[in-house]
Amino acid sequence: MADYRVRLAIEADAATICRIYNQGIEDRLATLETELRTPDERRQWLRARSPRHPVIVAERAEPAPAPPIAWGSLNVFNPREAYRFVADISVYVERPWRGKGVGRVVLGRLVELGREHGFHKLVLSAFPFNPGGMALYEKLGFRTVGIYKEQGQLDGQWVDTIIMERLL
Repeated sequence: MADYRVRLAIEADAATICRIYNQGIEDRLATLETELRTPDERRQWLRARSPRHPVIVAERAEPAPAPPIAWGSLNVFNPREAYRFVADISVYVERPWRGKGVGRVVLGRLVELGREHGFHKLVLSAFPFNPGGMALYEKLGFRTVGIYKEQGQLDGQWVDTIIMERLL
């Protein structure tokens, strides 16, 4: 996908990452988060990341430089030592860019980074009512391992989450 360039996120990306993440919160398609984040909170979040759990951003290749239009991260799955080879992933795409291939580029790079950082498995939690996200994960080799019934409440309604994994 030559249309997009992926790089490690830097502190200057915090406001854009925040805006894209808040769209995911508002749209109720990607997270059980309900409180909007602030750029300062995202800056602190970026600073607290370990090198083994990077955040990446995707930009349009042209015109350069272009602001990020998507981001993704490898996250700690569980702090217990036995889980050190498992990473949870996040992928968020700015509204106008959804369905245009940038999510695939970000997820593909996260898979590569997972291998580079010595992870054995990547896991994620998704909403069954997000067909675009579900299709993306399946295309890149993630398989459903279960459903958490009524995992959380969004706007007063119980929602299920699908748990997926990919062995690296």
